[in-house]
Amino acid sequence: MGETALFLGQLFNGVSVGSILLIAALGLALSFGLMRVINMAHGEFIMIGGYLAFLAHQIIPSGASLWLALPLAFVGTFLLGAVLESTLIRRLYGRPLDTLLATWGLSLILQQAARQIFGPTGVEVTAPAWLSGAINFSGALSGLTIPHVRIFVIVLALLILGGLLLLINKTKLGMLVRAVNQNREVASTLGVNTRLIDMTVFAIGAGLAGLGGAALALISPVTPTVGQSYIVDAFLVVILGGLGSLAGTTIASFVVGLFSAGLQTFTSVSFAKVLLLVVVVAFLQWKPRGIVVVKSRALEEA
Repeated sequence: MGETALFLGQLFNGVSVGSILLIAALGLALSFGLMRVINMAHGEFIMIGGYLAFLAHQIIPSGASLWLALPLAFVGTFLLGAVLESTLIRRLYGRPLDTLLATWGLSLILQQAARQIFGPTGVEVTAPAWLSGAINFSGALSGLTIPHVRIFVIVLALLILGGLLLLINKTKLGMLVRAVNQNREVASTLGVNTRLIDMTVFAIGAGLAGLGGAALALISPVTPTVGQSYIVDAFLVVILGGLGSLAGTTIASFVVGLFSAGLQTFTSVSFAKVLLLVVVVAFLQWKPRGIVVVKSRALEEA
């Protein structure tokens, strides 16, 4: 493989990793960035989305299962998120350490439940035939291969981002979410049901994580601990991008993805993560509020 092909291959890998991080982090950007809820069980919503995709594949063992898996993963985790917010998370607002411990315990419960139901080994979701191939280049780019399924995940991540931006900026629900984020007390005084908004935002975040899990199931097996592979990087992306900023989360996702892919060309995966963490910490020392600063009374008081 030539130097140009190697560079383009690593560039594509970086964009691919960035899109996966973006899917994992968008839901967290809502629950953690907007609501200030440290949800350590966010990775388990990714896991549940993957298992729901697997169940959809069992129901319709054909290429059409993908079109059942994606909405099933979103709706299933959306409903679970709504239930958890109304029964557990709501009682812990304003108590970040209690929220962290409670959601960490919840993540362990969900992992063990997955082991009991699906077993400790991973289950696989077979991608449709139209996603099983790859684009192979020749000539100067000989050796460069771009899998169709990776392209699909990148496109899906961008579609999810676009849909979320439309929801936040162009709908009444989005206006209410922005109002509560800017000043909860004033929004409540004006008649906004802040508790309902909190539940809806948390549920949407859970649904997005589940949708991401369904997409990730096409790339790698789903295991009870698959969410743990993404939760730390997802928090890193949200903090680096700036709390409450979807634009910052998007930029940080691809920056982290490209940086990680570039480092892994020269060193091991584990050492690349160490270097990435050092760079992020150094950047936050320079810009503590992240890449994109969102002015919000809620963030100022936090």
